[in-house]
Amino acid sequence: MAVEINSKIVGYRVKAEQETPPPAPLPEENPLTLRIASRPEGTLEAVSEKISYVGAEGRKKVYLLVSFMPVEGVLNGQRVIIERPVEFFFPSGQLSSEHQWITATMRSLSLAARGGYVTQAVADLRKVAWDKGLVRCGMNRWGKPMFHDSEVAAIAWSIQQILYRRGFLDQDGRQVPVEELVSRYARRQASGHGWFPAEVEDEEIAQAGASEPIDGKAQAGGQSQDGSQGKEHSQGDGPAVVGHCPECRGELIMMDGCPTCYAGCGWSKCG
Repeated sequence: MAVEINSKIVGYRVKAEQETPPPAPLPEENPLTLRIASRPEGTLEAVSEKISYVGAEGRKKVYLLVSFMPVEGVLNGQRVIIERPVEFFFPSGQLSSEHQWITATMRSLSLAARGGYVTQAVADLRKVAWDKGLVRCGMNRWGKPMFHDSEVAAIAWSIQQILYRRGFLDQDGRQVPVEELVSRYARRQASGHGWFPAEVEDEEIAQAGASEPIDGKAQAGGQSQDGSQGKEHSQGDGPAVVGHCPECRGELIMMDGCPTCYAGCGWSKCG
C-alpha cells in the first residue's frame, strides 16, 4: 500500500529488529541418579553370566542376567547419555527352597538400579554372612582365589564384576564418575564396541617372590649370598591350606573344623 507524504521529511529512523532472548539454560539432571519409573518395553542389551562357586554343600553353578539401557541427563547445561543397569534377573529353579529369597533380592536390586543407588545396594549385599563357612568364588586381580562370607556375598561380588567389565564400576566395586561414564558411552557409540577394562599392573605383585637386594644388587634365582631365600612382598589371600584333596589333589582348608576341598570337588573329611 502506497502512502503519500505531503510534509517535509526532517529525519528518519530504521526500526530495529527485536533481539531474540537467549534460551534458558537446561536444568541439571544427573543421569546416574535419575529415577526410572519402570523397565521400558521392548528389547534391552543384557549380559548373561554363569557363576560357579564352592561352599559347604559342594560346587554350585547358577545363571544371572543383567540388563542395561542408555539414560539421558543434563550435565553443565549439556545433554549427555550414559549406560546404566536397570534389571537383574535370576532364572527360576536354581536354588530350590531359597529361590523365593533370591527372586526377592533380584527384584530389590532392580528397583535400586532404576532408583540410582545400585552400587550401594550391591556393596551392602557383600556384607551378608552365614553359618556354613566361607564360599570360594572367582579370582582376584593377582590370580588368588576369592573367599566370601556367604553365597549371597559371592553372587554380589560376581555382579560387581559384571558391572566392572561393562565399565559402570571400577575394579574395587566403586562407582565410576558420571563424566567418565559419559565419555565411555560416547566412545562406544563412535567405535561400535563396548568399553573394556585396562590391564591391571601391580609392581608389588610383579616382584613377589623376588629376592631382596643386597648392597643394591639382586641375587639371581631369588637367593641371597648366604643361601637363604628372599622374602616375598605379599602374602596370599584366603584361609591357610591344610593339605591336598585325596580325590582331585586340590587344596584343603578348614571349614567348621573339617578339612574341606575348595578346588572344585567339595570333598570333606567329615563327610
